[in-house]
Amino acid sequence: MLGDPLMQRALLAALLVGLAAPVIGTYLVQRRLSLLGDGIGHVALTGVALGWLVSNVMDLAPRDVLAVPGAVIAAVIGAVVIELVRERGRTSGDVALALLFYGGIAGGVLLISLAGGTNANLMAYLFGSISTVSSADLWLTVVLTALILGVGIGLRTALFAVCHDEEFARAAGLPVRVLNITIAVIAALTVTVSMRVVGLLLVSALMIVPVAVAQLVASSFRQTMYLAMGIGVTVCVTGLSITYWNDLSPGATIVVLAIGVYTVVALARPLVQRVRPHDPHPQVPDDVTVGA
Repeated sequence: MLGDPLMQRALLAALLVGLAAPVIGTYLVQRRLSLLGDGIGHVALTGVALGWLVSNVMDLAPRDVLAVPGAVIAAVIGAVVIELVRERGRTSGDVALALLFYGGIAGGVLLISLAGGTNANLMAYLFGSISTVSSADLWLTVVLTALILGVGIGLRTALFAVCHDEEFARAAGLPVRVLNITIAVIAALTVTVSMRVVGLLLVSALMIVPVAVAQLVASSFRQTMYLAMGIGVTVCVTGLSITYWNDLSPGATIVVLAIGVYTVVALARPLVQRVRPHDPHPQVPDDVTVGA
């Protein structure tokens, strides 16, 4: 398996996505915007179809050469728009997400039809097609992953402050609007990075489920992020390896594997806590004598 150039590219892409997706997912869970990835993914579908349309007009080959750049541009614009709408309060967050959901899917189907394609051309982007990862796609994934990790880890303190309490962050002098837009843009880049591995419809699961698993056992925001990254890499590489030997969808296998890990940890956690009770004050000796 490791001697196959196709699997080498696929495994490297899965490794990068497994690292990047949980980083931004940690912030989205903290902000209670777990479904933002789904909304951005639907908008990215419009970008994919727009890339097809532009390639068709310019008579480029292959027709999907501009699909990924189109997805990046559309996802970033959609993420910024929904953040501005949420900030100004003109409509609630769930309504804005709904607009992204429906408008993104409708726009993608309409534009791909205008480009002379069919809905079948969108399936590889909706559900992932890691076997089609080219060297150019891999290099783009490397660059975007480096950017996501650099911002997500390098600005962790400021981004956490904004996600945890915007009013406190504003009072502390942090540029709240800039940081909020930064989170939205990084989320958009994460969606496009993960598009080839798990697909636009399942990308949110890879961003959120490893974080949900990590929250069951981690005791801090930092631990949650790093543990989620480890879980993301594990399920991505393991799921892809399983699909090499079995005729299964890589994206669906990775997501089901992640949900299986969450189920096992959630069921085992009460048993572990019963055997080893949690000490809320580990720094205080157990034999403290209280004076009169």
